[in-house]
Amino acid sequence: MMIVVFVGPSLPNAHEFVDANVEVRPPACQGDVMQAIADGALKIGLIDGQFEMAAPVWHKELLFALSKNISVFGAASMGALRAVECAAYGMIGIGKIFEDYVSGIRVDDADVALTYGPAELGYPPLSIPLVNAQATIAKISNLGLLNQPCCEKLAYAAQTLFFKRRTWKTIAQLAGVDVETLKPVLDLCWVDRKKLDAIALLQAMEQNLQPVKAEDWQFNATTLFRKMYL
Repeated sequence: MMIVVFVGPSLPNAHEFVDANVEVRPPACQGDVMQAIADGALKIGLIDGQFEMAAPVWHKELLFALSKNISVFGAASMGALRAVECAAYGMIGIGKIFEDYVSGIRVDDADVALTYGPAELGYPPLSIPLVNAQATIAKISNLGLLNQPCCEKLAYAAQTLFFKRRTWKTIAQLAGVDVETLKPVLDLCWVDRKKLDAIALLQAMEQNLQPVKAEDWQFNATTLFRKMYL
């Protein structure tokens, strides 16, 4: 069985978590899921996806895969967003981030956004996604390593910053917290929520979960879709 997973900065070392029959591909953009289908994939995992400088993964691609009885999983980043949007059609969402979007705790796509370097360098993060910042600050607060007013200021700063500017340095500066004081606390409390959810997706794909059969829909190949892919 051919399995394809699209992943990048959420889990740069994804190869270490999968068997040889799983093909790890870079963050997906529009057309990549269709290519995986054409290549014979019977399971597709969507973790990371491109946006801004490239057309993002099209919902229509995912629906087409589901209509072909291909199991499609999503988690952590773009995958969590698309899984929420396509869950009614059988896409399987995995992880805390997905659950937060489903419940309405999260509503903003930017919560999972970050900037990162090229694949050749291992997708090094250049900013911090809000989901990771909030999970880390919550752990700091729960452990009592910083007082509550300080944690609230950090949380507000993280929420306020544009995703491209969000680093621990800019968060600390905006919150009025000494960066050197924060560093050892972060070493103890860093939570990489996206990584945890990405690993959970890979584990779920090994369990032969099947897409939920949605009885009241059928794939509609629009004129544009047929022109592009069929």
